[in-house]
Amino acid sequence: MQINKLVKALVFALPVLALAACSSTEDTTADSEAERRATQERTQQEEQRGVETGSADRQMTPEEERRERMDELRQENTIHFEFDDSNISSEYAEVLDAHAEYLLNNPNVNVVVEGHTDERGTPEYNIALGERRANAVVNHLQNQGVLSSQLSTVSYGEEKPVVRRSNEEAWAQNRRAVLVY
Repeated sequence: MQINKLVKALVFALPVLALAACSSTEDTTADSEAERRATQERTQQEEQRGVETGSADRQMTPEEERRERMDELRQENTIHFEFDDSNISSEYAEVLDAHAEYLLNNPNVNVVVEGHTDERGTPEYNIALGERRANAVVNHLQNQGVLSSQLSTVSYGEEKPVVRRSNEEAWAQNRRAVLVY
């Protein structure tokens, strides 16, 4: 009788123990999975905070420095001219020198210099004047040592004005050469 009770108890206890063992393994697996996810989220948040707060402390790679410098140059890429003139004024020499330095340090980078004029004058004359302005910028860059293979020109004359008005202020903004990387 005792053996019978023992067998019945084992028959009942074994499946219960098996279920308990399986369910605790699943809970442990679920708990460890949840812990792993939480750890990953904390790590990602710490990395993001590190990027946000430590970006000034972090040293940039040469590629990042090159991109940042190119972005700066794109902000200062316009050379303005006097009426009916293709001479570069001294105020733009520093800007062009910065472009020249960048091009010298990055010989695989090319730039197109676009020449523009205001609306006064014939279309033919304005195309020629735009070309002279673009060539003046190219000559300045070449005098700084930039390779001619990095430079090309195009003249739009009066065809692409920045400002579409007919007054001295608008004309002054339209008389320009633009460096396009």
